[in-house]
Amino acid sequence: MDRPVIAASAVVEKECQRVPKAMEFIDLTSELVALLFCVGLISGMVDAIAGGGGLIALPALLFIGLPPQMALGTNKLQGTFGALSASYNFIRKRQVELRQCRTGVIFTLIGAGAGALLVQVLDASIIEPLIPALLFLVFLYTLFSRRLGYMDRAARMQETPFFILFGFGLGFYDGFFGPGTGSFWAFALMVLLGFNMVKATGVTKIMNFVSNIVALAMFIGGGNVVYSIGLIMAAGQLIGGRIGSSLAIRNGAQVIRPIYLSIVFLTIVRLLWTSLGTGN
Repeated sequence: MDRPVIAASAVVEKECQRVPKAMEFIDLTSELVALLFCVGLISGMVDAIAGGGGLIALPALLFIGLPPQMALGTNKLQGTFGALSASYNFIRKRQVELRQCRTGVIFTLIGAGAGALLVQVLDASIIEPLIPALLFLVFLYTLFSRRLGYMDRAARMQETPFFILFGFGLGFYDGFFGPGTGSFWAFALMVLLGFNMVKATGVTKIMNFVSNIVALAMFIGGGNVVYSIGLIMAAGQLIGGRIGSSLAIRNGAQVIRPIYLSIVFLTIVRLLWTSLGTGN
């Protein structure tokens, strides 16, 4: 047998060995395929409108029997497709200019990479107690600022320093810990750059896509992605992202605001529940 063939066989064997034990008893029946597709569709719609689609997709992946690390990696795979679909729709319908986001994309990429590398050395739980409190402040400010995001306002910060600071900061946070990143992005864009909710949501999706790519690469490197499940959900995400972004563009803050507030609140509840459950 030729050496290239032997080498290729070794690679295939190694990849097969990386499939988790949990996959041995997950039978992809037609019913499960339909369920996964629908979960991807719904989470893609929600994520495109206000972020937080992982609150729907991740529990579903854990429910079918994936270990936590595999569920996180597979969730990143399917979520990346939804973010791509929504971003493309916002750009295509001229709600967001990609050129305007260029600085943010670069620094989000750098920040997410740094966060993803550091989390392998440090324990991400060191910042966990801070996040529910910060999200609660975001929730209260948005709740009582009833016209926030309904129309463009005067910016309180120039775009270049904003995207450098928040691109690196929120990119780092997403790579290091993650929950609520989309909520923080949308809030900062509305408050500091004066964007309306539609534009803020569109830019948020672009930044989410960038940081998702970095995180996905890390999970793939660790062999923590189940492609069969992730791609089934990704098909739903592509459609859901398109539908959700179209609804957001058509209805603006009227539909985005209540879903955004609900997602922020549910993220707070989830983080507090996780903290109490682990005894932190």
